[in-house]
Amino acid sequence: MSQSPVTSVPPQQVALSRFVEFSRAEWSRLRAATPLPLSEPQLRALVSINEPMSLDEVADIYLPLSRLLNLYVAATRNLHAATATFLGTDTPRVPFVIGIAGSVAVGKSTASRLLQALLSRWPSHPKVDLVTTDGFLLPQRELTARGLTDRKGFPESYRVRDIVQFMADVKSGLSEVSAPVYSHLAYDIVPGEAKVVRQPDILIVEGLNVLQTGSGRTGRPMPMFVSDFFDFSIYVDANENDIEQWYVERFLRLRETVFQNPSSYFHRYAELTPEQAAETGRTLWRTINLVNLHENILPTRERAHLVLQKGRDHAVRTVRLRKV
Repeated sequence: MSQSPVTSVPPQQVALSRFVEFSRAEWSRLRAATPLPLSEPQLRALVSINEPMSLDEVADIYLPLSRLLNLYVAATRNLHAATATFLGTDTPRVPFVIGIAGSVAVGKSTASRLLQALLSRWPSHPKVDLVTTDGFLLPQRELTARGLTDRKGFPESYRVRDIVQFMADVKSGLSEVSAPVYSHLAYDIVPGEAKVVRQPDILIVEGLNVLQTGSGRTGRPMPMFVSDFFDFSIYVDANENDIEQWYVERFLRLRETVFQNPSSYFHRYAELTPEQAAETGRTLWRTINLVNLHENILPTRERAHLVLQKGRDHAVRTVRLRKV
């Protein structure tokens, strides 16, 4: 009796089959009756520099997402309560942790702040905190001493043990956990300042490489990573040519604003002509940020629970949700 030949399936096809893809219109309908709690002025305060965002975008994309996350939070609480009932203990107060990853300039910060604002308006979880992994970067002087100045944002530029310890403390339900604060103006850690997290209902963790994992050495246990503590993860995605354009546009805008401040680390770029600034931005993108995207960030995309695929105009075109 002959056997059918075994057909190999490319890894990418296997990965893609793990997701259900929604068009913008299909995803928008999943909003159901979720009300829009933000006004135009409130929205503008949440949006990053040089990033268009409309109330329609919030209604079509982020309201359905906030509804989905609200359901996940409720289900996780029920699971914790069931475990506590089984053990005969009190239900632990453990934050629901959401990780948001993606390239530089793709819109992670705006997405994180939007979700924080929307989720905090649900009746069941008014306390939503947001922490970025920038605070866990090595201080600038240490990056310089290690020859990592041009590798800032790469995995080796972070204090990984400190990030993991922070996440472990949060998930353990400690009453108070502190994270370092990063200044984009000074381009460095702010000495003596901390973001204090006090048992929030939800914690959003935003960063370039938060979905990264690694392989353990032979005979040694697998190391822990930030992603091990996530209950849900989001990857903000876009065509890399579009991200490059957004990065350059942002660099030009910063040259006209933040870089004019003598305290800015990048004040030296303030006097560049628009043409020089655009070329500098492209060089920084292609030699640093694009390399990091290819080597470390993009490979983690398929690990996300949900992928937001943006078009050239920054609007989300499709949403991919991992199958449960």
